[in-house]
Amino acid sequence: MKIHEYQGKELLRQFGVPVPPGQVAQTPEEARRVAEELAEGPFVVKAQIHAGGRGKGGGIKTAATPDDVEAMARQVLGMTLVTPQTGPEGRLVGKVLVEQAQDVAQELYLGIVVDRALARPVIMMSAAGGMEIEEVAARSPDLILKEAVAPALGCMPYQARNLAFGVGLNPSLLRPATALIENLYRAFVHLDLSLAEINPLVVTKKGELLALDAKLNLDDSALFRHHDLAALADPEEMDPLEHEARKHHLNYIRLTGNVGAMVNGAGLAMATMDLIKAAGAEPANFLDVGGGASAEMVANGFRILLADPHVKGVLINIFGGILRCDRLAEGVIQAVKEVQVTVPIIIRLEGTNVAEGRKLLKESGLTFTVAADMRDAAQKVAALVAS
Repeated sequence: MKIHEYQGKELLRQFGVPVPPGQVAQTPEEARRVAEELAEGPFVVKAQIHAGGRGKGGGIKTAATPDDVEAMARQVLGMTLVTPQTGPEGRLVGKVLVEQAQDVAQELYLGIVVDRALARPVIMMSAAGGMEIEEVAARSPDLILKEAVAPALGCMPYQARNLAFGVGLNPSLLRPATALIENLYRAFVHLDLSLAEINPLVVTKKGELLALDAKLNLDDSALFRHHDLAALADPEEMDPLEHEARKHHLNYIRLTGNVGAMVNGAGLAMATMDLIKAAGAEPANFLDVGGGASAEMVANGFRILLADPHVKGVLINIFGGILRCDRLAEGVIQAVKEVQVTVPIIIRLEGTNVAEGRKLLKESGLTFTVAADMRDAAQKVAALVAS
């Protein structure tokens, strides 16, 4: 789950990571009041969306006075901000973060991710701050320093010192930089983050370290331990169908094709999408109803599939284990009766109660195309979509 910069900075502040003073605002007048409370300018007005590259898209403005802050906020709020990470459709800006601008002497990069090959968190630091880390990795990989952390031991002081020394920090900053790195790692573990990124981490001309930006991604699978963090989700930043799927405990990701696929299990979903592409069509989504889905959940999933106007055909590929085939059939029949279906539906069922499921579909009075196996299902839906 992604959260906004201002939310990430508030969490970092709780773990002792220094951030600039500032507050979020939803109106130009509110932005002005924030600047007046900060008192000392100049200021920076930053669009709050779940995407990077905001400065390149015109979503970050500088302002000398509270009057200027109000004017800049009026420009940014309500704009559709297009960045390399938003896609051409962009994102609507509904909030801005107003902070004191900083005199920057040096920009650094600091981030933590889980390296699945090593099965460990890896702390990365680079002197090439302010740039996309992917660009740095492609052009100058030697500029990225890494320390793999043993989960049982945590971030050791020598690892933090290695990073701070390696990016060429002034010796007077080694101790505060070491503490900052250790505190960021504590936040990463305690909050169950999948990504913690500060870009840039700056050294000011006063010799202070500050997190000028903050990108924190929360592990969805751990949110049951963090009900307070789950409340940080911003529905306005989510795809409407993904948000609707979450409400029904379904896993949905919108793609760019025209074949809607409903499956039970992530592995089966990946295999199904591969088969759809191999048959000459393109998947429109990833929809996993899970192993323990009820007929109602299946019906909700079907409605979500058909709500995407790009879907020209639906492939339902279910292996009946925990989710029985007859329960799946009941959900599909319920959904088709409730939703105006104008696209072909191809169903492949195998597993528990498959005979009962096929019987329910046959006796429903509705029109379905039943496939013999996965490859047959993919080929049938691709042919129907093409025609």
